Amino acid sequence: MNNVPLPKDCKIEIRSWQYRDLETIEALATESDSATSDSCSLSFGRQLQNVRHWYGLLKFISLFPNRYQHYFWVYVAEQGQHAIGMIQVSPFNSARSTWRVDRVLTNSQRTTAQLDTSDTGSQLLRHCFETIVEARNWLLEVNVNEKTTLALYRQNGFQPLAQLTYWAIAPELLEQLAQHEPNLPNLLPASNADAKLLYQLDTVSMPPLLRQVFDRHINDFKDSFFNRILNALGTWLGRTESASGYVFEPQRKAAIGYFKLDLCPDGTRCHQAQLTVHPAYTWLYPELLSQMAQIARKVPPQALQLASADYQPEREEYLEKLGAQRIEHTLLMSRSVWHKIRETRPLDALQLSEMLQGLQPRAPIPTRIAVWKSMLHSPQSPPGRDSEGNGRRTARDNNGSLKEDLPKKPPEPQS
Repeated sequence: MNNVPLPKDCKIEIRSWQYRDLETIEALATESDSATSDSCSLSFGRQLQNVRHWYGLLKFISLFPNRYQHYFWVYVAEQGQHAIGMIQVSPFNSARSTWRVDRVLTNSQRTTAQLDTSDTGSQLLRHCFETIVEARNWLLEVNVNEKTTLALYRQNGFQPLAQLTYWAIAPELLEQLAQHEPNLPNLLPASNADAKLLYQLDTVSMPPLLRQVFDRHINDFKDSFFNRILNALGTWLGRTESASGYVFEPQRKAAIGYFKLDLCPDGTRCHQAQLTVHPAYTWLYPELLSQMAQIARKVPPQALQLASADYQPEREEYLEKLGAQRIEHTLLMSRSVWHKIRETRPLDALQLSEMLQGLQPRAPIPTRIAVWKSMLHSPQSPPGRDSEGNGRRTARDNNGSLKEDLPKKPPEPQS
């Protein structure tokens, strides 16, 4: 990239990516401090290669809902007709209520003296918050060693949710696990008909805060017809091969364990595994890993990678005892977004009397004293008067009860 200094009056414009930006994005990934040799940077490099080869196909399938519609959803920050940063986002669940920030890359050498790298990243994040209005929660995962990126996310309101650890099981350990015959009598293949059971298992296996942020539903555990076609095409080309299954508990009629294994037949990358176990059935860890090790025997030997969270101490203890290698530590962070609704009437025009008018009662509220008086006095005559309008006096007798002293009649005239 040509690092020519930019004038100070250049403003940043954020737009969607184009094909001509791929070379600049690759340069940003190379020059950025985030481009380390971890699994995230390696997967991003493979993703850029796929975008170059399948650019036309990806543009076509982005026109209708499918699994790969947001495969490469990128915004580019441009200053003086030069790209100085990019951000990649993707929906996390099928309802698109939670979105994920995949990565933020900036080039500090092309920014002006009045704008630093954190300002560029903050503008990219705010642009996504304001543009993607359907997102109520944002989620991201950052390596604990990337201090600059971690400070950028904290500055924009992201708070930590959990700590994740990525493990790698060597091929020798996989071979030892494959020799053990797993005791899984109720192991069934996973399909769309089992989406409700898998949703219930996913719900019970995580803390309430993560469950609220993830906001997963039954549709998140189903594969559409288009996704099944793409998976079959990848298997036919020999690039990927996947297997999945779950353990069914007949007494409770619930799923207590689930695994999904993505194999790499050509040996260019490690095998990837997803593992979900009910917290009350932690004895399933060695059994499910032995099952995955037997499936991985069909392809050339490669290491198996899987993740564990800090709220899963049994999994981390088992992997530590097994001899798996810790390869990466990441921090899971999130933040919520509340979009403002514009008022049709300015707030200055609202008077205090108009605001309090709706709080005033329409009729007097009766009190206990008024109710007691209405019970003592008849509604036909006012208190202190009889039916003829004469005055009455009341007094209490020796027992303390209320008695009425009627007025005396005038004497009759004598004849």
